[in-house]
Amino acid sequence: MSRHISYKPKGVCSRMINIDVDDNNIITNLEFVGGCDGNTHGIMALVKGMKVDDVKSRLKGIACGTKATSCPDQLAIALDKLEKGE
Repeated sequence: MSRHISYKPKGVCSRMINIDVDDNNIITNLEFVGGCDGNTHGIMALVKGMKVDDVKSRLKGIACGTKATSCPDQLAIALDKLEKGE
């Protein structure tokens, strides 16, 4: 059974992150609503087909300029919440 989360990121330009993950813990779909168009499309293209744990380990803790977080970091947080069933 695949899982889905719509996560409202905090501290970034994106307004929503929609994620679908299959039974093998592979990201099958990712959509950022808002944010830097080229960067978010790049993230979407790179992580589609990747295992959730690999994405989290690569993106967690990335900052954007002087901000303490970023869209990639918020994606890692959303994936944590998905795995915990929040």
